[in-house]
Amino acid sequence: MATSQESRDALVERLFEAVLGFNDLHAVYIGDRLGLYAALAGGAATPREVAAAAGCDERYVREWLEHQAVGGILEVEDVAAAPDERRYRIPAGHDEVLLDRDSVNYMAAFARMMVGMAQPLPQVLEAFRSGEGVPYADFPSDFVEGQGDMNRAQFVNLLASEWLPAMPDVDERLRAGSARVADVACGTGWSSVAIAKAYPDARVDGFDLDPASIELAREVARSEGVTDRVDFQVRDAADPELADRYDLVTVFEAVHDMAKPVEALRAIRGLLAEGGVALVADERVADEFTAPGDDIERVMYGWSILHCLPVGRVEQPSAETGTAMRESTFRRYAEEAGFGKVEVVPIEHDFWRFYRLQA
Repeated sequence: MATSQESRDALVERLFEAVLGFNDLHAVYIGDRLGLYAALAGGAATPREVAAAAGCDERYVREWLEHQAVGGILEVEDVAAAPDERRYRIPAGHDEVLLDRDSVNYMAAFARMMVGMAQPLPQVLEAFRSGEGVPYADFPSDFVEGQGDMNRAQFVNLLASEWLPAMPDVDERLRAGSARVADVACGTGWSSVAIAKAYPDARVDGFDLDPASIELAREVARSEGVTDRVDFQVRDAADPELADRYDLVTVFEAVHDMAKPVEALRAIRGLLAEGGVALVADERVADEFTAPGDDIERVMYGWSILHCLPVGRVEQPSAETGTAMRESTFRRYAEEAGFGKVEVVPIEHDFWRFYRLQA
């Protein structure tokens, strides 16, 4: 057993490493948002060249380049060269992580999301005192766009190639022609668009309560050329005027945020056509609370205290689920909502567990 001094020193070291990570994350955010990585990828190398290409101040850019090189994110050709003459480059492989939005290894979106998640911290502190929530609309565009881009690569690369084919009957139904899909809590729309592009005869309706997300989703649909088959609406899936019925209803990483998950799942069940299926992806946390937990538990609880639990407590009464929604909790919600069949789909994923629901 570690002594108190050993435990102290281990925690000091851990928090110092966190400080380094905090700095790295924010420096990546700067490079992403200001186009500094893009300038390097385009051939700029010296501080002056990078600053000119990105439209930034040279002295600030030089300090950022030196930070990135000291931390090993960038390489420098000659450390002995004069500061304004050093030439920097993105190492092979790092370009994918920093610049390739369609790669599952793209991490700049994580930096954007985390910076945005931390911005409403004063409101989170007040929520801790009052017990109230923090509205989703109070989280800035960095969070909305970062989360959207974080999930984008998964939807573009995996949704139609691995996830939906893991349910062969659903995949066949979507390919048979004239299938209808509802994408509930669609966010910035990449899931809806990915389904439409993979299944050319399907029509997809994306619903979300956040107007900013829906506007971004509509831009995505226009850029991807699917506006004839994808429609995005600021709408609650429980809207009684929603009369359409769907062969597939999807919900990606949203149920744990809902104040009334049972009512939401009941509404989703009501959207299903005869023989329709709901696919819900939510957090792959451990079956039971354990302490200390693994890295997945740590990141989920971090997101929960900063975002998911405060957002979920805006509307009262609230289930107050939080990010760490365990399988038993979700099954209870789904069964209370009237689903007679709840299965875990055999899909390998580090962060999400996939549930197939049928009436």
